[in-house]
Amino acid sequence: MSVKLGIIGCGSISDIYLRNLSRLAGIEVAAVSDIDPERARARAQQFQIPRALSVDALLAQGDIEIIVNLTIPKAHAEIAAAALNAGKHVYNEKPLAIDRAEAREVLELAAAKGLRVGCAPDTFLGAALQTCRQLIDGGAIGEPVGAVAFMTCHGHENWHPDPHFYYQRGGGPMFDMGPYYLTALVALIGPVRRVTGSARITFPERIVSTPQRFGSKIVVEVPTNIATVTDFANGAIATIIMSFDVWRSSLPHIEIYGSEGTLSIPDPNKFEGPVRLCHHQAQEWREIPLVSQFVENWRGLGVADMTHALRTASPHRASGTLAFHVLDIMHAAHEAPAEGRHVDLSTSCERPEPLHASVIEVLKSEGPRIKR
Repeated sequence: MSVKLGIIGCGSISDIYLRNLSRLAGIEVAAVSDIDPERARARAQQFQIPRALSVDALLAQGDIEIIVNLTIPKAHAEIAAAALNAGKHVYNEKPLAIDRAEAREVLELAAAKGLRVGCAPDTFLGAALQTCRQLIDGGAIGEPVGAVAFMTCHGHENWHPDPHFYYQRGGGPMFDMGPYYLTALVALIGPVRRVTGSARITFPERIVSTPQRFGSKIVVEVPTNIATVTDFANGAIATIIMSFDVWRSSLPHIEIYGSEGTLSIPDPNKFEGPVRLCHHQAQEWREIPLVSQFVENWRGLGVADMTHALRTASPHRASGTLAFHVLDIMHAAHEAPAEGRHVDLSTSCERPEPLHASVIEVLKSEGPRIKR
């Protein structure tokens, strides 16, 4: 029997979610909502969704079990709490919330009501990162002892139609792209123990060049160039750089260094490879075949895993606990340079279980595709 979902937030990210959720097994999108009713009606028509409703009306629908929260980051905690108070499980886009306190309140509310919280990103469930997980768990590089991660670009004002929020509280490279990199590292290595580093605002003002807001000025409120040293609970040490101040770079996305070799990990914002391995006895890199078919942009895979977990009474992988730990790391990356110290993490989490072959077989069973 399908699990019925309601989607709140019909902005640009909703398109890929709706396309994918129509293809994944055990899911029916029953209603959509948006602060702009016309945008919700347009998405409902585009994807043949029967109901376009106000937020309150959607939350009152008795047949909807899960709310997929695709609102802007500063609304994530408010909408998640409203969904939980309406008796619905909730799956947030990243981040789980802006503040630690808000995130903790969401998780505590869910626990009190016996409901689940899930959160993007779910790219770590894709073919590439699941292949990396299998290699690490199988001892292909021995014990992980170190890692590097780099996300460098020159910000979003030259392509995004409304980029202001990327430079306000809850934005910046760490909160925008950090969830992909940090979730991947936690899923592959384990939880983080402490963080230190440096950060700066390199360009205090940005000028938008996209047509919708052309020429408007953005006053930058958050660090745009952040370098951290991150200590994992298992002893591994990672250097992580997140920057909106870099025009060009040839740095790797992520590399994990083990006692027996090195693993080169592709863009954690994507689901595909290549995955490359070099054992200490080898002279060259070897590309590793991927372990599943989830190589396209499969955003929504975490929602499907959550619905499967509900039906089988098993843990879901893109969990609120994992997302809260990632949020804690991101705040620590800002606090450490501001305070000139190591910041000990107040949270931890288990490494999410690998996406086993039996689950992949269930999730990849496609329903009818949307006619575009």
